[in-house]
Amino acid sequence: MAATTVTDSGGVRIITEVIPATDPRAAQLTSGSRPSTAAGASFQVKIFRRAQPKVLGTIHIFTGIIHVCFGIILTASEHRNPSLPVASGILFWLGLLLLVSGSLLVESEKRDNILLVKTCCVINMGVILSTLVATLVHTTAITRNVPGCESNMPFQLKPEWCFNLETKMLSNGLDSIFVIFSLLEFCTAVAALAFGYDAIKQHKYTNMAL
Repeated sequence: MAATTVTDSGGVRIITEVIPATDPRAAQLTSGSRPSTAAGASFQVKIFRRAQPKVLGTIHIFTGIIHVCFGIILTASEHRNPSLPVASGILFWLGLLLLVSGSLLVESEKRDNILLVKTCCVINMGVILSTLVATLVHTTAITRNVPGCESNMPFQLKPEWCFNLETKMLSNGLDSIFVIFSLLEFCTAVAALAFGYDAIKQHKYTNMAL
């Protein structure tokens, strides 16, 4: 049974009613307060979706597959004298990171989950740092000689293929392409992080208002 208290204050009568947990009206009040929280979270996710996360995720997945495939091919062809990108393994771990980031971005297009948005922000911060490292590695590889052609001794004989300029041009071309991919991935990750941060910030304001 509900307990009712009547208080008179300054010509105003205040009636306070305490509803027990077993009262059906308590369940209605509880269920009525939930949609507002869910609606708030859904609104924040909509802010993140203005960045078109499905498109950004597709870019990361596509470039991630390219990194892994070229990593396998170059590792198999350069197993004796691996180049700097192959020796560092950057093609593999950056490719896997891009696949994870892309999958999360695509999934965030389907679910109204602010926690998923936060996870995308964390992963994309890793992508930003990784693409900067990848750019540095590929740029350094362009400035170095072809693996196996370094002159460590004054009268060291170089293999015949070291004098073929097409080998170095092909190597530089591949590294240049990966630098372009890294810049594309960097811009994509920055866009996802910017909109994700905006959504998380608005989510905090919504929680305070509630």
